[in-house]
Amino acid sequence: MSDGTLLVFSGPAGAGKDSVLIEYLKKKVPGVWKSVSYTTRAPRDGEVDGVDYKFVSVDEFEKLIEQNFFLEYARYGVNYYGTPKSYVDEHLKNGDIVILKIEVQGAEQIKQIYPHSIGAFIVPPSLEILEKRLRERGTETDEDILRRLNIAQDELAYSPNYDYHIINDRLEDAVDDLTAVIRALQLKK
Repeated sequence: MSDGTLLVFSGPAGAGKDSVLIEYLKKKVPGVWKSVSYTTRAPRDGEVDGVDYKFVSVDEFEKLIEQNFFLEYARYGVNYYGTPKSYVDEHLKNGDIVILKIEVQGAEQIKQIYPHSIGAFIVPPSLEILEKRLRERGTETDEDILRRLNIAQDELAYSPNYDYHIINDRLEDAVDDLTAVIRALQLKK
């Protein structure tokens, strides 16, 4: 069996990364596996530990850093996010397409470790729509939203480094676009 493919999926907070992935993963496509990141942020309503993220304390996360547990990790705003290395490597050895939903900082680290990884960047149709989505979540303060919008502008500058761009104007179209990217990767094997 051939080695798998790493698909790095990034985009600003509120662009719809989770929504697109959840809808795509409902299709239960064989040979596609989404890595579950570790984070120090608190769970949002409806998020399940070990499914959406593995929620840990800052102390736990920093101990895992010391143990070289993470393939990559970054601090996004005030919270850590990281990808567990052993799970990713196991699925790549099995020939799977491994989806990493990570921030642009982590994506740069991944590209250095896995130069043949493929990048897909999801963007909202506009910054105004992004702000609206962040506000509709109802989980962040005005200060948090402004911080995330500033970070989003910085992240958008990295989008040319990605192989594919998905505009999340309509969820169904964005899911179809992600499906097309993954199907192309499956046919490339």
